[in-house]
Amino acid sequence: MLAAFDDAVADGVDLISFSIGDDLPAQYFEDAAAIGSFHAMKAGVLTSAAAGNSGLESGRVCNVAPWILSVAASSTDRRLVDKLVLGNGKTIVVSEINIFPELKDVPFVFPINGSCEAESLAVAGRSYKGKILLCALPSNGSGPVTVGAAGAVIGTDQPDIAFSLPLPAVMVSQAQFTRIMAYVNRTRNPVGTILASESAFDSEAPIVASFSSPGPNMITPSILKPDLSAPGIDILAAWSPLSPVSGRSVAYSIDSGTSMACPHATGAAAYVKSFHPDWSPAMIMSALITTATPMNSSRNRGGGELTYGAGQLNPVRAPDPGLVYDAREGDYVRMLCAQGYNSTQLQLVTDSDDAAPCRGGRRGSAADLNYPTMAVHAAPGKNFSAHFPRTVTNVGVPGSVYVAKLVSSRPELVRVAVSPRRLVFSQLGQRLSFTVTVSGVLGGANEFVSAAVVWSDGDRHVRSPVIVHTVDV
Repeated sequence: MLAAFDDAVADGVDLISFSIGDDLPAQYFEDAAAIGSFHAMKAGVLTSAAAGNSGLESGRVCNVAPWILSVAASSTDRRLVDKLVLGNGKTIVVSEINIFPELKDVPFVFPINGSCEAESLAVAGRSYKGKILLCALPSNGSGPVTVGAAGAVIGTDQPDIAFSLPLPAVMVSQAQFTRIMAYVNRTRNPVGTILASESAFDSEAPIVASFSSPGPNMITPSILKPDLSAPGIDILAAWSPLSPVSGRSVAYSIDSGTSMACPHATGAAAYVKSFHPDWSPAMIMSALITTATPMNSSRNRGGGELTYGAGQLNPVRAPDPGLVYDAREGDYVRMLCAQGYNSTQLQLVTDSDDAAPCRGGRRGSAADLNYPTMAVHAAPGKNFSAHFPRTVTNVGVPGSVYVAKLVSSRPELVRVAVSPRRLVFSQLGQRLSFTVTVSGVLGGANEFVSAAVVWSDGDRHVRSPVIVHTVDV
């Protein structure tokens, strides 16, 4: 993997798209992606990476090094849906890719031992031919196909994803499966109809994917990860004919994952770089993060920015962010020293023999890194106060004045202050500094409060999310 990073940089690439993740984050000196992307960053190459697909547990977000753009997956306003019509006329609507003709009024049957795996169905001693199998547990559909079932209803813990299966089937949530079983159990001859899939407008989008790995950042808690979200559910993409989909060889297929979201962000980064070829990787990251469209926390699972970062990627706004937060190799090295890295660990990341940066132990805090977002891990019931020194570079217009607007979802619990509140720029490239102070108290465990510092000159709005939480992993 490290050789691949080095070869890509040697080939003169502008960006690296890294759709590889892990179940858990690792310390940077043990993480090949963090090391390889650090070398790329030194050469002026930004790495955009998948945030991971372990979405059911907090703290699973991976690729969390601050020189990597970590991308969560979210939905688009195009949803692929299918419908199961029960014999009593009730309709179950699900996300599904069903390319088969309508399957009408077919009897339901529940496997004797509850499993839809091929081995279990083969020894159960019952005929399932021409029937719709009711599978309570997740299945890829191969078992029902093997025993000649006409269709299947399959339970899933990822009901927001449209799967492609080798027979007419619907993937339903556990609540929907319970409704279906209630109908089956009180009906003498229960039947169902599985319709063909169709596309529908989803007014709730974007919503972070159920599988997308959430924060908090377990390696550097003061750095918010994931950074932002991008489309990663039901994405149409080129496909290798050597990898069959539902037994068919295809040139295109629909897939879901943060590995599908990551290339969207990489493309947006390339778009920004086409306008600003001399910008550093950190400046490009900053432009994407501060121009992201805020997402609605009430529509998403708990955790707010811990699940979707700064919000939904907005390529249209990103080339003209107004202000950017820049960081270079030395800034990241100082952050690693502040985090407690010794000279040996530092050398593993930087490949430098210079041990001077970390001599004298910890200096400052990882929160001092000039990053466009801020995170605070607070202890339940205890007062906290955190300080984030930041510097922004004017890339908008000369002679501009930016005024800070402070936003908090729970101002009675979390207070955000900025000093100074007004930044006056006389020229492009000018750098001005300020300090963000976040203080307050959260009463219970696993709580979060979303806030933001928004710098505006009237035309541009530079939004830096702040998340305070008591999530303990």
